[in-house]
Amino acid sequence: MKKTKDVTISPLMQTLSAYVAGAVRRPLPAAVQERAKHHLLDTLAAMVSGAPLLPGQRAIAFAAAQGGTPEAGVIGTPIVTTAINAALANGMLGHADETDDAYYLALVHPGCAVVPAALAMGERERSSGTALLRAVTLGYDLCARTSKALGIEHFRSAGHSTHSFGGTFGAAAAAGALAGLDARGVRHLMSYAAQQASGLSCWARDVEHVEKAFDFGGMPARNGVTAAAMVSAGFTGVDDVFSGDRNFFQAFEVYARPKEFIAGLGTRFDILQTAIKRWPVGYPIQAPLDALANVMARHGITAADVEKVHITLDEQGARTVNGRTMADINLQYLAAVMLIEGDISFEASHDPRRTKDPAVGKLRQRIDLSGSAALSKARTTQAIVEVTVHGGRVLRHHTRAVRGSATNPMSREEVGAKAFGLLAPTLGRAKAQRLIDAVWKLETVKDVRALRPLLQPPAPRRK
Repeated sequence: MKKTKDVTISPLMQTLSAYVAGAVRRPLPAAVQERAKHHLLDTLAAMVSGAPLLPGQRAIAFAAAQGGTPEAGVIGTPIVTTAINAALANGMLGHADETDDAYYLALVHPGCAVVPAALAMGERERSSGTALLRAVTLGYDLCARTSKALGIEHFRSAGHSTHSFGGTFGAAAAAGALAGLDARGVRHLMSYAAQQASGLSCWARDVEHVEKAFDFGGMPARNGVTAAAMVSAGFTGVDDVFSGDRNFFQAFEVYARPKEFIAGLGTRFDILQTAIKRWPVGYPIQAPLDALANVMARHGITAADVEKVHITLDEQGARTVNGRTMADINLQYLAAVMLIEGDISFEASHDPRRTKDPAVGKLRQRIDLSGSAALSKARTTQAIVEVTVHGGRVLRHHTRAVRGSATNPMSREEVGAKAFGLLAPTLGRAKAQRLIDAVWKLETVKDVRALRPLLQPPAPRRK
């Protein structure tokens, strides 16, 4: 233990505070920096495509009503507001349409919390592109490690939200690093993050995705930027919220594994374990769609050939996507659409009217799913699809590493193509490509405010 002015600082906090305080000055391995660009671009695209949807529109209207010092932009709009308000709105945009990234084995969605926080604070501080990438990478590390340190599924099963807790600490670390906090400031930052950390897993009952977008993206991004802004303004706090009397981990001691919070910092980067979604749907549905697509391609079948479909995935995933109201997290609906149309478009996965299509509904009745204890123990996201065609033949595919996952990552070209498809309808083709090019060259950007015009739609033409 280290004592600072009669305050005992634990080894955990010493390690963490020094690491966060030095993050934006610490070069990243080339492969990690490249992946940081992938996830930054993927999240920006999710924000842009999420802006026209209901959660995005609610967030934008809320931010517009707040006013405030013009520090950071609300994506997809000309609004410039405080960094705190921008982080909240952009976080909700980032999870509005389920296209954002996910670290499934840690049960967190890092991008929709970390990237809005880092971007908002980066704009406020006029940070460089390199600093932004380093802060984002740091945020992913702390987001995932928070969930691991709290017990992941055990924590969620008790009713807490790993997505909100992890996102808050990840966003706080990213924002605090860009705010230039020293080690003592980081200790206070962590205390303010811990005081704000909250979230219940009842988000699963949200039928319009508005609260869920707040819980996963808006709230943690806002919490993190708020903590960093307050400490930057001179707010002081508890020097070590992770040890001593009534500390953070003591509050959750049934599940807590504190050493996970700093395990491998600087050598194991959680951004490399975070998946980018191939389809614009909830992450537990990625592997089932991959398996179904493989069956369809290999055997040349369509909906007309299908008698029934059985899908097996991990138990937690099966609970999340079984017969849900929202189209983009309803596995039976999406499997039916893929069989009918041959793929999943953004429009199909976000149009509630399609869920009432009689042809889709008839096929959905022949699709069931079950959770597997064996797949729950797998270290990759897996699914098994068994399609029984007319005549009784069973066609089977087992996806062991879905495209976009840590063990089967997308290429730069694939990430760019996905982003372009999400960006172009709102930004226009030319501006979408300019934004993609800017992210690929982000280390040359001196002030991340240069990205702001590229994230706003073209002004309407005068008649």
